Amino acid sequence: MQLSNIKVIVISIANPILVGIYENDILINTIEKEGKTSDILPSIFEQILLKYSVNDIFYVNGPGSYMAIKIAYVFLKTISIVNKINLHAVSGFEFNNNSPIKALGKKYFFRDSSDEHNIIIDFLEQNVIEGFKLPEKFINIPYTDNVLPEYNLPAV
Repeated sequence: MQLSNIKVIVISIANPILVGIYENDILINTIEKEGKTSDILPSIFEQILLKYSVNDIFYVNGPGSYMAIKIAYVFLKTISIVNKINLHAVSGFEFNNNSPIKALGKKYFFRDSSDEHNIIIDFLEQNVIEGFKLPEKFINIPYTDNVLPEYNLPAV
């Protein structure tokens, strides 16, 4: 008998907040809620932790809403310590087909085409962005165990 391996992906850098629950790398449940990260994540995780024995949490640590990233990090880091769950970080570009991600005003974050680790902030004239989407299978998603937020702040 194979034991279930439960993974949770949290995309909180845009509205709606997306949370995917994966059992043995297959998406089995999607939670999508509008609202502030600080209001939404606690209620979502209360339900998840009552129903599932989670092994790993993956959260988008940037780029995106600075406040949402900070709140998600503090909340999920606490959950991971208290419940002995592994916490990992993933770039938001992994869930929107490398589309620009809203920064501030008409500015957007772009992944540099010559160096995927380099993030560029620039204006976007036309709205050609893709929304975030959870993959059906948790396969080949690059992540890191360096879970600190990556704010990608522009120089002042």
